[in-house]
Amino acid sequence: MDLTEQINQLEADLSELGSLLEKAERKRVQELLKQEQKKVEKELSVKKQQKEQQARREADPTAATKSAYTVKITNYAWDQSDKFVKIYITLKDVHKIPSENVEITFSERSFSVLVKSLDGKNHQLTILNLLYPIDEKDSYKKIKTDMVLVMCKKQTTEKWECLTKVEKQSKEKDKPNTDDSSDPSEGLMNMLKKIYSEGDDEMKRTINKAWTESQEKKMKGGDMMDF
Repeated sequence: MDLTEQINQLEADLSELGSLLEKAERKRVQELLKQEQKKVEKELSVKKQQKEQQARREADPTAATKSAYTVKITNYAWDQSDKFVKIYITLKDVHKIPSENVEITFSERSFSVLVKSLDGKNHQLTILNLLYPIDEKDSYKKIKTDMVLVMCKKQTTEKWECLTKVEKQSKEKDKPNTDDSSDPSEGLMNMLKKIYSEGDDEMKRTINKAWTESQEKKMKGGDMMDF
Protein backbone atom coordinates (compact mmCIF):
# COMPACT_ATOMS: atom_id res chain seq x y z
CA MET A 1 0.00 0.00 0.00
CA ASP A 2 1.53 3.31 -1.08
CA LEU A 3 1.37 6.57 0.88
CA THR A 4 -1.66 7.88 -1.01
CA GLU A 5 -3.71 4.78 -0.15
CA GLN A 6 -2.57 4.91 3.47
CA ILE A 7 -3.64 8.55 3.73
CA ASN A 8 -7.04 7.76 2.18
CA GLN A 9 -7.58 4.90 4.65
CA LEU A 10 -6.64 7.05 7.63
CA GLU A 11 -8.94 9.86 6.50
CA ALA A 12 -11.80 7.35 6.17
CA ASP A 13 -11.03 6.01 9.68
CA LEU A 14 -11.03 9.54 11.04
CA SER A 15 -14.37 10.31 9.43
CA GLU A 16 -15.95 7.17 10.84
CA LEU A 17 -14.56 7.86 14.30
CA GLY A 18 -16.12 11.32 14.12
CA SER A 19 -19.50 9.81 13.26
CA LEU A 20 -19.26 7.30 16.11
CA LEU A 21 -18.27 10.05 18.53
CA GLU A 22 -21.37 12.05 17.64
CA LYS A 23 -23.58 9.03 18.32
CA ALA A 24 -21.83 7.89 21.51
CA GLU A 25 -23.70 8.73 24.71
CA ARG A 26 -21.59 7.14 27.43
CA LYS A 27 -18.64 9.20 28.65
CA ARG A 28 -16.22 6.25 28.78
CA VAL A 29 -16.99 5.35 25.17
CA GLN A 30 -16.55 8.98 24.15
CA GLU A 31 -13.13 9.14 25.84
CA LEU A 32 -11.98 5.95 24.13
CA LEU A 33 -13.11 7.25 20.75
CA LYS A 34 -11.34 10.59 21.34
CA GLN A 35 -8.09 8.79 22.21
CA GLU A 36 -8.29 6.72 19.05
CA GLN A 37 -9.16 9.84 17.07
CA LYS A 38 -5.97 11.57 18.30
CA LYS A 39 -3.85 8.55 17.35
CA VAL A 40 -5.26 8.49 13.83
CA GLU A 41 -4.82 12.27 13.45
CA LYS A 42 -1.16 11.98 14.50
CA GLU A 43 -0.51 9.09 12.12
CA LEU A 44 -2.28 10.94 9.32
CA SER A 45 -0.09 14.01 9.90
CA VAL A 46 3.08 11.91 9.67
CA LYS A 47 1.95 10.24 6.44
CA LYS A 48 1.12 13.59 4.86
CA GLN A 49 4.59 14.91 5.73
CA GLN A 50 6.14 11.82 4.17
CA LYS A 51 4.02 12.37 1.08
CA GLU A 52 5.24 15.97 0.79
CA GLN A 53 8.88 14.89 1.16
CA GLN A 54 8.40 12.23 -1.49
CA ALA A 55 6.90 14.79 -3.86
CA ARG A 56 9.87 17.13 -3.32
CA ARG A 57 12.35 14.31 -3.99
CA GLU A 58 10.55 13.37 -7.19
CA ALA A 59 10.49 17.00 -8.32
CA ASP A 60 14.22 17.48 -7.53
CA PRO A 61 16.16 14.20 -7.16
CA THR A 62 19.27 16.12 -6.03
CA ALA A 63 17.50 17.83 -3.13
CA ALA A 64 18.50 15.15 -0.62
CA THR A 65 22.14 15.45 -1.64
CA LYS A 66 22.06 19.24 -1.39
CA SER A 67 20.54 19.22 2.10
CA ALA A 68 22.89 16.53 3.47
CA TYR A 69 26.24 17.61 4.89
CA THR A 70 29.50 16.06 3.74
CA VAL A 71 31.96 14.19 5.94
CA LYS A 72 35.50 13.09 5.13
CA ILE A 73 36.14 9.37 4.70
CA THR A 74 38.95 8.22 6.99
CA ASN A 75 38.40 4.46 7.21
CA TYR A 76 40.17 2.94 4.22
CA ALA A 77 43.09 0.69 3.30
CA TRP A 78 44.95 -0.18 0.11
CA ASP A 79 46.64 -3.10 -1.59
CA GLN A 80 48.00 -3.85 -5.05
CA SER A 81 48.47 -6.46 -7.72
CA ASP A 82 50.61 -6.28 -10.86
CA LYS A 83 47.82 -4.48 -12.71
CA PHE A 84 45.82 -2.58 -10.09
CA VAL A 85 46.11 -0.50 -6.94
CA LYS A 86 43.05 -1.32 -4.83
CA ILE A 87 41.55 1.02 -2.24
CA TYR A 88 39.11 -0.51 0.23
CA ILE A 89 36.68 2.04 1.72
CA THR A 90 34.55 0.79 4.62
CA LEU A 91 31.06 2.34 4.78
CA LYS A 92 28.25 0.57 6.61
CA ASP A 93 25.18 -0.16 4.44
CA VAL A 94 26.72 1.39 1.32
CA HIS A 95 25.52 -1.65 -0.65
CA LYS A 96 21.91 -0.77 0.24
CA ILE A 97 21.81 2.60 -1.53
CA PRO A 98 21.46 3.02 -5.34
CA SER A 99 24.75 2.40 -7.13
CA GLU A 100 24.45 5.78 -8.86
CA ASN A 101 24.83 7.40 -5.43
CA VAL A 102 28.46 6.27 -5.44
CA GLU A 103 30.36 8.59 -7.78
CA ILE A 104 34.07 8.20 -8.56
CA THR A 105 36.19 10.39 -10.79
CA PHE A 106 39.71 9.49 -11.91
CA SER A 107 42.60 11.49 -13.31
CA GLU A 108 46.12 10.34 -14.13
CA ARG A 109 47.41 11.23 -10.66
CA SER A 110 44.31 11.31 -8.45
CA PHE A 111 40.84 10.00 -7.72
CA SER A 112 37.82 11.24 -5.79
CA VAL A 113 34.96 9.29 -4.22
CA LEU A 114 31.58 10.82 -3.32
CA VAL A 115 28.93 8.65 -1.67
CA LYS A 116 25.64 10.55 -1.58
CA SER A 117 22.81 10.29 0.94
CA LEU A 118 24.14 7.44 3.07
CA ASP A 119 22.85 7.57 6.64
CA GLY A 120 21.73 11.17 6.10
CA LYS A 121 25.20 12.32 5.02
CA ASN A 122 27.45 12.56 1.98
CA HIS A 123 30.84 10.84 2.35
CA GLN A 124 33.91 12.00 0.42
CA LEU A 125 37.48 10.84 -0.11
CA THR A 126 39.98 12.60 -2.38
CA ILE A 127 43.48 11.24 -2.96
CA LEU A 128 45.87 13.57 -4.81
CA ASN A 129 49.42 13.12 -6.12
CA LEU A 130 49.35 9.36 -6.55
CA LEU A 131 52.81 7.81 -6.49
CA TYR A 132 52.64 6.77 -10.15
CA PRO A 133 50.21 7.62 -12.97
CA ILE A 134 47.14 5.44 -13.47
CA ASP A 135 45.03 4.65 -16.51
CA GLU A 136 41.85 6.59 -15.72
CA LYS A 137 39.82 4.98 -18.52
CA ASP A 138 40.38 1.44 -17.24
CA SER A 139 39.94 2.32 -13.56
CA TYR A 140 36.59 1.57 -11.96
CA LYS A 141 34.62 0.89 -8.77
CA LYS A 142 32.99 -2.14 -7.17
CA ILE A 143 30.26 -2.03 -4.52
CA LYS A 144 30.49 -4.80 -1.93
CA THR A 145 28.81 -5.42 1.41
CA ASP A 146 29.61 -2.36 3.59
CA MET A 147 32.46 -1.47 1.23
CA VAL A 148 33.43 0.51 -1.87
CA LEU A 149 36.39 -0.96 -3.76
CA VAL A 150 38.27 1.50 -5.97
CA MET A 151 40.30 -0.20 -8.71
CA CYS A 152 43.06 2.07 -10.05
CA LYS A 153 44.61 0.59 -13.20
CA LYS A 154 48.39 0.88 -13.20
CA GLN A 155 50.13 2.19 -16.30
CA THR A 156 53.10 -0.08 -15.51
CA THR A 157 53.60 -3.16 -13.35
CA GLU A 158 56.00 -1.31 -11.06
CA LYS A 159 55.41 -2.01 -7.38
CA TRP A 160 54.10 0.93 -5.35
CA GLU A 161 55.92 1.55 -2.05
CA CYS A 162 53.10 3.79 -0.85
CA LEU A 163 49.94 5.41 -2.20
CA THR A 164 51.07 9.01 -2.77
CA LYS A 165 54.20 11.04 -3.50
CA VAL A 166 53.78 12.88 -0.20
CA GLU A 167 53.94 9.60 1.75
CA LYS A 168 57.12 8.59 -0.10
CA GLN A 169 58.78 11.94 0.57
CA SER A 170 57.86 11.66 4.24
CA LYS A 171 59.38 8.17 4.49
CA GLU A 172 62.57 9.24 2.73
CA LYS A 173 62.91 12.23 5.04
CA ASP A 174 62.78 9.95 8.08
CA LYS A 175 65.37 7.51 6.70
CA PRO A 176 68.85 7.73 8.28
CA ASN A 177 71.62 8.97 6.00
CA THR A 178 73.36 5.91 4.51
CA ASP A 179 75.55 7.75 1.99
CA ASP A 180 78.65 5.56 1.49
CA SER A 181 80.79 8.63 0.80
CA SER A 182 80.08 10.14 4.20
CA ASP A 183 81.96 9.39 7.38
CA PRO A 184 80.22 6.44 9.17
CA SER A 185 80.89 8.00 12.56
CA GLU A 186 79.28 11.24 11.37
CA GLY A 187 76.12 9.37 10.42
CA LEU A 188 76.07 7.74 13.85
CA MET A 189 76.54 11.08 15.57
CA ASN A 190 73.73 12.66 13.54
CA MET A 191 71.42 9.81 14.48
CA LEU A 192 72.32 10.14 18.17
CA LYS A 193 71.76 13.90 18.05
CA LYS A 194 68.33 13.33 16.51
CA ILE A 195 67.44 10.77 19.21
CA TYR A 196 68.66 13.19 21.90
CA SER A 197 66.64 16.14 20.57
CA GLU A 198 63.46 14.08 20.26
CA GLY A 199 63.90 11.91 23.36
CA ASP A 200 62.33 12.24 26.79
CA ASP A 201 64.24 13.12 29.98
CA GLU A 202 65.19 9.50 30.65
CA MET A 203 66.60 9.10 27.15
CA LYS A 204 68.60 12.33 27.49
CA ARG A 205 70.04 11.19 30.84
CA THR A 206 71.11 7.91 29.24
CA ILE A 207 72.81 9.67 26.33
CA ASN A 208 74.48 12.18 28.66
CA LYS A 209 75.85 9.30 30.70
CA ALA A 210 77.21 7.66 27.54
CA TRP A 211 78.77 10.97 26.50
CA THR A 212 80.45 11.38 29.89
CA GLU A 213 81.86 7.87 29.68
CA SER A 214 83.09 8.57 26.15
CA GLN A 215 84.97 11.63 27.42
CA GLU A 216 86.66 9.49 30.04
CA LYS A 217 87.66 7.01 27.34
CA LYS A 218 88.95 9.89 25.24
CA MET A 219 91.26 10.93 28.05
CA LYS A 220 92.56 7.35 28.08
CA GLY A 221 92.94 7.24 24.31
CA GLY A 222 89.67 5.45 23.55
CA ASP A 223 86.98 6.29 21.01
CA MET A 224 85.35 9.67 21.21
CA MET A 225 81.63 10.43 21.29
CA ASP A 226 81.26 14.16 20.84
CA PHE A 227 78.00 16.08 20.84
